[in-house]
Amino acid sequence: MSQPVAPRALTIADVAARAGVSLSTVSRVMNGNATVDPELAAKVRAAAASLNYSASPLARGLVLGKTQTVAVVVPDLANPTFIGALRGLSLAAAQNDYHVLIADSSENVADERLLAMEARRRCDAIVLVAPRMPLDVLAELIPRLAPVVVINRDLPASPAPIVAADYRAGLIELLEAHLSLGHRHLVFITGVAESASNANRLSAIEDVRASHPDVVVDIVAGGVDFESGYAVADRVLETGATAALAYNDLVAMGLLSALHEKGVRVPDDVSVAGFDDIPFARYTTPPLTTASVPVAELGAHAWARMWDLLNHRAPGHNVFLRPRVELRGSVRRLAAPPAA
Repeated sequence: MSQPVAPRALTIADVAARAGVSLSTVSRVMNGNATVDPELAAKVRAAAASLNYSASPLARGLVLGKTQTVAVVVPDLANPTFIGALRGLSLAAAQNDYHVLIADSSENVADERLLAMEARRRCDAIVLVAPRMPLDVLAELIPRLAPVVVINRDLPASPAPIVAADYRAGLIELLEAHLSLGHRHLVFITGVAESASNANRLSAIEDVRASHPDVVVDIVAGGVDFESGYAVADRVLETGATAALAYNDLVAMGLLSALHEKGVRVPDDVSVAGFDDIPFARYTTPPLTTASVPVAELGAHAWARMWDLLNHRAPGHNVFLRPRVELRGSVRRLAAPPAA
Protein backbone atom coordinates (compact mmCIF):
# COMPACT_ATOMS: atom_id res chain seq x y z
CA MET A 1 0.00 0.00 0.00
CA SER A 2 1.18 3.51 -0.74
CA GLN A 3 1.83 5.78 2.19
CA PRO A 4 -0.50 8.79 2.60
CA VAL A 5 1.07 12.04 1.52
CA ALA A 6 1.28 14.69 4.18
CA PRO A 7 -0.43 17.93 3.23
CA ARG A 8 1.93 20.67 2.04
CA ALA A 9 2.46 23.53 4.46
CA LEU A 10 0.97 26.82 3.34
CA THR A 11 3.35 29.66 2.50
CA ILE A 12 3.02 33.33 1.67
CA ALA A 13 3.16 32.29 -1.99
CA ASP A 14 -0.26 30.67 -1.54
CA VAL A 15 -1.59 33.83 0.05
CA ALA A 16 -0.09 35.96 -2.75
CA ALA A 17 -1.68 33.76 -5.40
CA ARG A 18 -5.10 33.85 -3.68
CA ALA A 19 -4.94 37.66 -3.24
CA GLY A 20 -3.41 38.33 -6.66
CA VAL A 21 -0.52 40.35 -5.24
CA SER A 22 3.26 40.03 -5.02
CA LEU A 23 5.16 38.06 -2.37
CA SER A 24 6.68 41.28 -1.05
CA THR A 25 3.23 42.79 -0.53
CA VAL A 26 2.11 39.80 1.52
CA SER A 27 5.33 39.94 3.53
CA ARG A 28 4.85 43.62 4.33
CA VAL A 29 1.26 43.08 5.41
CA MET A 30 2.11 40.10 7.61
CA ASN A 31 4.89 42.07 9.27
CA GLY A 32 2.63 44.99 10.09
CA ASN A 33 4.12 47.45 7.62
CA ALA A 34 1.82 50.49 7.66
CA THR A 35 2.90 51.69 4.20
CA VAL A 36 0.79 49.11 2.37
CA ASP A 37 -2.40 50.48 0.79
CA PRO A 38 -5.27 49.73 3.24
CA GLU A 39 -7.48 48.11 0.56
CA LEU A 40 -4.61 45.91 -0.59
CA ALA A 41 -3.78 44.98 3.00
CA ALA A 42 -7.41 44.02 3.62
CA LYS A 43 -7.33 41.85 0.50
CA VAL A 44 -4.22 40.03 1.73
CA ARG A 45 -5.70 39.46 5.18
CA ALA A 46 -8.90 38.10 3.66
CA ALA A 47 -6.90 35.70 1.49
CA ALA A 48 -4.87 34.54 4.51
CA ALA A 49 -8.05 34.00 6.53
CA SER A 50 -9.68 31.99 3.74
CA LEU A 51 -6.62 29.73 3.63
CA ASN A 52 -6.39 29.58 7.46
CA TYR A 53 -2.81 30.81 7.12
CA SER A 54 -0.80 32.40 9.93
CA ALA A 55 2.76 33.64 9.65
CA SER A 56 5.51 31.63 11.34
CA PRO A 57 6.76 33.55 14.40
CA LEU A 58 10.29 32.38 13.60
CA ALA A 59 10.08 33.58 10.00
CA ARG A 60 8.57 36.86 11.08
CA GLY A 61 11.34 37.33 13.61
CA LEU A 62 14.00 36.73 10.97
CA VAL A 63 12.42 39.28 8.65
CA LEU A 64 11.99 41.95 11.33
CA GLY A 65 15.16 41.20 13.25
CA LYS A 66 13.05 40.71 16.38
CA THR A 67 12.32 37.76 18.64
CA GLN A 68 9.09 39.15 20.15
CA THR A 69 10.63 38.11 23.47
CA VAL A 70 12.01 40.01 26.44
CA ALA A 71 14.13 38.49 29.18
CA VAL A 72 13.59 39.03 32.88
CA VAL A 73 16.50 38.39 35.25
CA VAL A 74 15.39 37.66 38.82
CA PRO A 75 17.41 36.65 41.90
CA ASP A 76 15.14 33.87 43.17
CA LEU A 77 12.09 32.30 41.54
CA ALA A 78 11.27 30.57 44.84
CA ASN A 79 10.21 33.98 46.21
CA PRO A 80 6.51 34.63 45.49
CA THR A 81 7.17 38.38 45.30
CA PHE A 82 9.12 37.94 42.08
CA ILE A 83 6.48 35.58 40.72
CA GLY A 84 3.82 38.26 41.25
CA ALA A 85 5.85 40.87 39.38
CA LEU A 86 6.52 38.41 36.56
CA ARG A 87 2.83 37.65 36.26
CA GLY A 88 1.94 41.32 35.95
CA LEU A 89 4.64 41.87 33.34
CA SER A 90 3.82 38.74 31.34
CA LEU A 91 0.10 39.54 31.14
CA ALA A 92 0.85 43.07 29.96
CA ALA A 93 3.45 41.89 27.44
CA ALA A 94 1.03 39.34 25.99
CA GLN A 95 -1.31 42.18 25.04
CA ASN A 96 1.43 43.32 22.65
CA ASP A 97 2.19 39.80 21.37
CA TYR A 98 5.41 39.56 23.36
CA HIS A 99 6.66 36.60 25.37
CA VAL A 100 8.79 36.61 28.52
CA LEU A 101 11.92 34.53 29.03
CA ILE A 102 12.91 34.12 32.68
CA ALA A 103 16.50 33.85 33.90
CA ASP A 104 17.00 32.98 37.59
CA SER A 105 20.35 33.84 39.18
CA SER A 106 19.54 31.70 42.25
CA GLU A 107 20.82 34.46 44.57
CA ASN A 108 24.29 34.21 43.00
CA VAL A 109 25.24 37.86 42.58
CA ALA A 110 28.53 36.98 40.90
CA ASP A 111 26.65 35.30 38.04
CA GLU A 112 24.03 38.03 37.49
CA ARG A 113 26.07 40.14 35.11
CA LEU A 114 26.94 37.26 32.78
CA LEU A 115 23.40 35.89 33.00
CA ALA A 116 21.95 39.26 32.01
CA MET A 117 24.32 39.61 29.05
CA GLU A 118 23.55 36.10 27.78
CA ALA A 119 19.81 36.61 28.16
CA ARG A 120 19.95 39.93 26.31
CA ARG A 121 21.63 38.29 23.29
CA ARG A 122 18.59 36.05 22.87
CA CYS A 123 15.88 38.68 23.26
CA ASP A 124 14.82 42.11 22.09
CA ALA A 125 15.21 43.72 25.52
CA ILE A 126 15.63 42.92 29.19
CA VAL A 127 13.94 43.66 32.51
CA LEU A 128 16.50 43.55 35.30
CA VAL A 129 15.63 42.66 38.89
CA ALA A 130 19.03 42.75 40.61
CA PRO A 131 18.60 44.11 44.15
CA ARG A 132 22.03 42.87 45.26
CA MET A 133 24.18 43.74 42.23
CA PRO A 134 26.86 46.34 43.16
CA LEU A 135 25.98 49.83 41.95
CA ASP A 136 29.14 50.24 39.88
CA VAL A 137 28.53 46.95 38.08
CA LEU A 138 24.90 47.87 37.47
CA ALA A 139 25.83 51.32 36.12
CA GLU A 140 28.34 49.77 33.72
CA LEU A 141 25.92 47.07 32.61
CA ILE A 142 22.78 49.07 31.87
CA PRO A 143 24.00 50.78 28.65
CA ARG A 144 25.14 47.39 27.32
CA LEU A 145 21.73 45.83 27.91
CA ALA A 146 19.61 48.59 26.34
CA PRO A 147 16.73 48.62 25.94
CA VAL A 148 16.39 47.79 29.62
CA VAL A 149 13.97 48.50 32.47
CA VAL A 150 15.09 48.13 36.08
CA ILE A 151 12.81 46.92 38.88
CA ASN A 152 13.36 47.72 42.57
CA ARG A 153 16.58 49.75 42.34
CA ASP A 154 16.70 53.52 42.75
CA LEU A 155 19.63 54.52 40.56
CA PRO A 156 20.63 58.19 40.49
CA ALA A 157 20.70 59.56 36.92
CA SER A 158 19.93 56.13 35.49
CA PRO A 159 19.46 56.07 31.70
CA ALA A 160 17.02 53.19 32.18
CA PRO A 161 13.44 53.56 33.45
CA ILE A 162 12.98 52.58 37.10
CA VAL A 163 9.93 50.85 38.58
CA ALA A 164 10.17 50.11 42.29
CA ALA A 165 8.38 49.69 45.58
CA ASP A 166 9.14 52.37 48.18
CA TYR A 167 10.44 50.00 50.84
CA ARG A 168 11.67 52.79 53.08
CA ALA A 169 8.26 54.46 53.28
CA GLY A 170 6.57 51.08 53.68
CA LEU A 171 8.66 50.06 56.66
CA ILE A 172 8.26 53.49 58.30
CA GLU A 173 4.48 53.04 58.10
CA LEU A 174 4.73 49.50 59.46
CA LEU A 175 6.89 50.67 62.38
CA GLU A 176 4.54 53.58 63.09
CA ALA A 177 1.61 51.15 63.13
CA HIS A 178 3.37 49.16 65.86
CA LEU A 179 4.06 52.32 67.85
CA SER A 180 0.39 53.26 67.66
CA LEU A 181 -0.38 49.89 69.26
CA GLY A 182 1.89 50.63 72.22
CA HIS A 183 5.08 48.82 71.19
CA ARG A 184 8.27 50.63 72.23
CA HIS A 185 10.84 47.84 71.98
CA LEU A 186 11.05 46.19 68.58
CA VAL A 187 13.51 43.98 66.74
CA PHE A 188 14.15 43.96 63.00
CA ILE A 189 15.44 40.85 61.20
CA THR A 190 17.51 42.07 58.25
CA GLY A 191 17.82 40.71 54.74
CA VAL A 192 21.23 40.18 53.13
CA ALA A 193 23.73 42.98 53.65
CA GLU A 194 24.28 43.64 49.92
CA SER A 195 20.60 44.25 49.20
CA ALA A 196 19.52 47.76 48.24
CA SER A 197 16.06 46.96 49.60
CA ASN A 198 17.60 45.99 52.92
CA ALA A 199 19.48 49.31 53.02
CA ASN A 200 16.20 51.15 52.46
CA ARG A 201 14.62 49.33 55.38
CA LEU A 202 17.56 50.13 57.68
CA SER A 203 17.26 53.78 56.64
CA ALA A 204 13.59 53.68 57.69
CA ILE A 205 14.59 52.35 61.10
CA GLU A 206 17.06 55.22 61.57
CA ASP A 207 14.30 57.72 60.73
CA VAL A 208 11.94 56.19 63.29
CA ARG A 209 14.66 56.10 65.95
CA ALA A 210 15.39 59.79 65.31
CA SER A 211 11.75 60.84 65.54
CA HIS A 212 10.95 58.61 68.54
CA PRO A 213 13.84 58.77 71.06
CA ASP A 214 11.92 56.54 73.47
CA VAL A 215 11.76 53.68 70.96
CA VAL A 216 14.32 50.87 70.81
CA VAL A 217 14.75 48.89 67.59
CA ASP A 218 17.26 46.07 67.86
CA ILE A 219 18.82 44.57 64.73
CA VAL A 220 19.28 40.83 64.15
CA ALA A 221 21.07 39.63 61.00
CA GLY A 222 18.82 37.37 58.94
CA GLY A 223 18.27 36.62 55.27
CA VAL A 224 15.52 36.29 52.68
CA ASP A 225 13.98 32.83 53.14
CA PHE A 226 12.09 30.60 55.61
CA GLU A 227 15.29 29.12 57.00
CA SER A 228 16.64 32.57 57.87
CA GLY A 229 13.65 33.38 60.05
CA TYR A 230 13.59 29.95 61.65
CA ALA A 231 17.29 30.16 62.55
CA VAL A 232 17.14 33.47 64.43
CA ALA A 233 14.21 32.75 66.76
CA ASP A 234 16.41 32.48 69.88
CA ARG A 235 18.22 35.72 69.09
CA VAL A 236 14.90 37.48 68.55
CA LEU A 237 13.61 36.31 71.92
CA GLU A 238 16.85 37.28 73.69
CA THR A 239 16.28 40.93 72.77
CA GLY A 240 13.14 41.05 74.90
CA ALA A 241 11.33 42.99 72.16
CA THR A 242 7.54 42.93 72.18
CA ALA A 243 7.39 42.86 68.37
CA ALA A 244 9.58 41.35 65.65
CA LEU A 245 9.55 42.78 62.12
CA ALA A 246 11.09 40.62 59.42
CA TYR A 247 12.75 41.64 56.15
CA ASN A 248 10.00 39.84 54.22
CA ASP A 249 7.07 37.48 54.71
CA LEU A 250 9.14 34.35 54.10
CA VAL A 251 11.47 35.26 56.97
CA ALA A 252 8.48 36.09 59.18
CA MET A 253 6.89 32.72 58.40
CA GLY A 254 10.08 30.90 59.34
CA LEU A 255 10.11 32.81 62.62
CA LEU A 256 6.45 31.94 63.26
CA SER A 257 7.24 28.25 62.81
CA ALA A 258 10.19 28.32 65.19
CA LEU A 259 8.28 30.27 67.83
CA HIS A 260 5.41 27.78 67.64
CA GLU A 261 7.83 24.89 68.23
CA LYS A 262 9.25 26.68 71.27
CA GLY A 263 5.80 27.23 72.77
CA VAL A 264 5.97 31.00 72.28
CA ARG A 265 2.54 32.42 71.59
CA VAL A 266 2.03 34.91 68.75
CA PRO A 267 0.88 37.59 69.34
CA ASP A 268 0.32 37.08 73.10
CA ASP A 269 4.02 36.71 73.93
CA VAL A 270 5.52 38.52 70.93
CA SER A 271 4.05 40.15 67.84
CA VAL A 272 5.41 39.24 64.38
CA ALA A 273 5.19 41.15 61.09
CA GLY A 274 6.56 40.59 57.60
CA PHE A 275 6.82 42.58 54.40
CA ASP A 276 5.47 42.07 50.84
CA ASP A 277 2.07 40.42 51.50
CA ILE A 278 2.73 37.28 49.49
CA PRO A 279 -0.34 35.12 48.80
CA PHE A 280 0.24 32.86 51.83
CA ALA A 281 0.53 35.71 54.35
CA ARG A 282 -3.14 35.95 55.24
CA TYR A 283 -3.39 32.17 55.73
CA THR A 284 -0.69 31.69 58.39
CA THR A 285 -1.68 31.02 62.00
CA PRO A 286 -2.24 33.69 63.11
CA PRO A 287 -2.66 35.70 59.86
CA LEU A 288 0.50 37.69 59.21
CA THR A 289 0.64 41.47 59.56
CA THR A 290 2.65 42.87 56.66
CA ALA A 291 3.23 45.73 54.25
CA SER A 292 1.50 44.90 50.98
CA VAL A 293 3.56 45.57 47.85
CA PRO A 294 1.50 45.82 44.61
CA VAL A 295 3.82 43.48 42.71
CA ALA A 296 1.50 42.89 39.74
CA GLU A 297 1.36 46.65 39.24
CA LEU A 298 5.16 46.78 39.32
CA GLY A 299 5.26 44.29 36.47
CA ALA A 300 2.62 46.12 34.45
CA HIS A 301 4.39 49.48 34.88
CA ALA A 302 7.67 47.86 33.86
CA TRP A 303 6.12 46.57 30.65
CA ALA A 304 4.53 49.92 29.81
CA ARG A 305 7.97 51.52 29.91
CA MET A 306 9.53 48.65 27.99
CA TRP A 307 6.89 48.97 25.28
CA ASP A 308 7.79 52.63 24.92
CA LEU A 309 11.46 51.76 24.53
CA LEU A 310 10.76 49.02 21.98
CA ASN A 311 8.80 51.53 19.92
CA HIS A 312 11.50 54.20 20.17
CA ARG A 313 9.43 56.47 22.39
CA ALA A 314 10.52 58.29 25.52
CA PRO A 315 9.47 56.03 28.43
CA GLY A 316 7.09 57.17 31.13
CA HIS A 317 8.39 58.66 34.37
CA ASN A 318 9.99 56.48 37.03
CA VAL A 319 7.47 54.88 39.37
CA PHE A 320 7.80 54.25 43.12
CA LEU A 321 4.77 52.45 44.52
CA ARG A 322 4.01 52.83 48.23
CA PRO A 323 3.25 49.61 50.14
CA ARG A 324 0.08 49.48 52.26
CA VAL A 325 0.11 48.23 55.86
CA GLU A 326 -2.13 45.20 56.47
CA LEU A 327 -2.72 44.75 60.21
CA ARG A 328 -3.70 41.15 60.95
CA GLY A 329 -3.78 38.76 63.89
CA SER A 330 -0.01 38.33 64.35
CA VAL A 331 0.29 41.78 66.00
CA ARG A 332 -1.53 42.88 69.16
CA ARG A 333 -2.12 46.12 71.02
CA LEU A 334 -0.09 46.56 74.20
CA ALA A 335 -1.59 49.77 75.47
CA ALA A 336 -3.61 52.74 74.41
CA PRO A 337 -1.81 54.91 71.83
CA PRO A 338 0.35 57.55 73.53
CA ALA A 339 -1.01 61.09 73.58
CA ALA A 340 0.16 63.28 70.72
